Amino acid sequence: MRQTIEKRAFRASCLEKLRKASQRGAYSKDKSIVQRLYSEIVAFDAQNIMLYLPLGTEVNLYPLIKQLRKEGRKLYVPFMEGKSFRLVKYRLPLEKKKFGIKEPKDSKQYRQKAIDMAIVPIVGLDVTQRRVGFGKGMYDRFFEKENKNIKRTVFLARELCYSKEIITDDFDVTADMIITG
Repeated sequence: MRQTIEKRAFRASCLEKLRKASQRGAYSKDKSIVQRLYSEIVAFDAQNIMLYLPLGTEVNLYPLIKQLRKEGRKLYVPFMEGKSFRLVKYRLPLEKKKFGIKEPKDSKQYRQKAIDMAIVPIVGLDVTQRRVGFGKGMYDRFFEKENKNIKRTVFLARELCYSKEIITDDFDVTADMIITG
């Protein structure tokens, strides 16, 4: 995957913006974002949900995870393998892995059904509404293989970082909805 200088510079400025947003008002922003996301989950009647386990600059989904588990929805999270990931069932305990990302222990419990909703963290977006992530390409590789099995994709970020220029590639992930603080 080639990375343009513009994309790298944009990512760096967005990450700085997210770091600052994480230092002030993150709790209330996250609460508002999670409430809007939960409303979408209910309206879409999503039962099989892919979500992420948040890093410090990402929207905190742990309260949502707790609620969705109480309701009996099936939750799946990324389990890193090489340059991509596969989905595993969300279950405790979580272990801190590469890049500081938490994961459940490896599970051979594969999902049986399509994913109703995929919740994906973003660093930023460009004018084409494609995702700019952390630059590892893991979500791009995953979606390239699994997009046909995902009914709806929702991007989340505490702050919207937006480029009016096209800085993404055709293979970068797109979303059906974007929720920001």
